[in-house]
Parts: sequence; C-alpha cells; structure tokens
Amino acid sequence: MSYEEIKQRLKGSIAPVVTPFDQDGNIDFETMKGLINWQIESGSHGISVTGTSGEPSSLTIEERKQVMKMAKETVNGRVPFVPATGSTNHAEALELTKFAQEIGADAAMVIVPYYNKPSQHALYKHFKAIADSVDIPIIIYNIPGRTAMNLEVQTMARLAEDCSNIIGVKESNKDFEHVNRVLHACGRDFLLFSGIELLCYPMLAIGGAGSISATANIVPGKVAEMHNAWFEGDVKRAQDLHFELMELNDVLFIETNPGPVKAALGMLGKITPKLRLPLDLPSEENQEKIKQTLVKYQLLSKVKS
Repeated sequence: MSYEEIKQRLKGSIAPVVTPFDQDGNIDFETMKGLINWQIESGSHGISVTGTSGEPSSLTIEERKQVMKMAKETVNGRVPFVPATGSTNHAEALELTKFAQEIGADAAMVIVPYYNKPSQHALYKHFKAIADSVDIPIIIYNIPGRTAMNLEVQTMARLAEDCSNIIGVKESNKDFEHVNRVLHACGRDFLLFSGIELLCYPMLAIGGAGSISATANIVPGKVAEMHNAWFEGDVKRAQDLHFELMELNDVLFIETNPGPVKAALGMLGKITPKLRLPLDLPSEENQEKIKQTLVKYQLLSKVKS
C-alpha cells in the first residue's frame, strides 16, 4: 500500500489504548485484547499502543515489543494500527520503529525525545535517521508539555519535505497558532492529529485528520461520533459533542495521564486500576471527582445495570 493510500485510511479517532497491569504489575494481555476489541466495536477508526497513555517509559523494550505484536494481531487489519515507537534513546527508537515495520504496522508514531532537550538541528537528524531506516509512514508526536522541547514549524516542514514517509504529526500543543502554521508550512495534505482534548474539534475545522485522544479510552463511541459528524458535514452535531465531552475531558486530566484514565477504567470494570511507579492513581479526592463525573455521564449506571 502506498503512503497516499495509507494516508487516506488514517483519519478520525485513533484510540491510544492504555497498557493494563494486574495487581502484581505484570502486563495483562488478555484484558488489553478486550480493550482493543471494545474500541473497534465502539467505532474507533484506529488503534495506537505504547504512547503516553500506554506508559511506555514504564515498560522494557521487550515488553513494548510484546504489546505491539499482540495489539497488531488483535487488530488484525480491521482498522489502521499505529504503535508509538519513540524513545529518549535514539537507538531504542530505531529498534522499535523497525520492529513496527516488521510486524506490519500501518504507521509508527515517534515522540520528540524527552529530557535531553536537543537542538532543532539534532531533532531533524534524529527523525530523518528513523524515517530513512524504514519504509512505513511516520507520524511525529510533538508534546512539549512532557518533553520540554517543541519541534518548531520550520523543522517539521523540512522533515516533511525531505522524508516522503513522514506523513503527519500528533500535536499535543496548546499553542493553536503553532498548529495552524504547521499545517500551512507542511501542506494541507499533511496529517494533523490533535492530542489536546479541547482542540480535537478545532483542529478538524482547520483541516486536521483526526485525534489521538486519551478520552477515547473511556467513551470511544462518542469520540468517534464527533469525527463522523464532522466528516459527514453535520457541523452542529460535531460542535455539540465537542462541548458534551468537555467536562469528561477535564476530569481525565485532573492529574497526570494516564492515572485518571486508568482510575476511570477501573471504576467501569474494564481493567485493574494499576500503574507502575513513578506514576500512580490520582488522590482519593480526585478519584471521587472522576467517579461523580462518570455518574453524571451515566457511564457507571450503565455498568451497574
């Protein structure tokens, strides 16, 4: 399949599935299979794993590969599969991205390296080397709030021009001017995905391809429906869903992701609510706020009925 054909498929709500653990902190693969099937059955347009919501920095390289392989097999071609393969370590990012190609992923999402704070020139070299090492499409993941580094518009445009398989970006960037300039500089066919929940709808309005939103872990159908409404030209319905989801979006980021999301999934009976240190579940006070929000959205009542 050509890059252009893949780009046509990579639209809508790409769900960034959490990595569930059992009480002992081991990966719960069977539960994860269930989450992936639930996402697809609920209408999600694609599946991503081992991104921010999947706690990649808490997983070993071998565990990340195991999760990616299991997820690819579970998705089984029903929707596009886009694992996150980035790392603060260049060699690890290369290894994981090559592995994504090996198992047949539709694309790989590669985060801007965190902690290192590389220069723009070094970032260019990092992403170009990864893109040159594989034949699958690459989606850059720009999340300055967690990496302490923003991939600037000029760098993004240079990469898009020099690397034919760098086809898009997940922008978890609250600077909406930056996001507009990225799409203008890289071309209107460059795939722009929102990683900021309150910008999922606005990014669609400027020509975005969709979102990779943690909220899809909780209400995959609603998040997918918002995208469907937009693509079908029902602007009012898309706007209504945007505002309907706002309170849930807010509470799911009351503390660092994916703590609140995992707490919510635990309340819904979907997973054992367990994270690996240094991450943890939200405070009892914040868990109560999450619970009350789920009740308000009639999500807990559906589970209990």
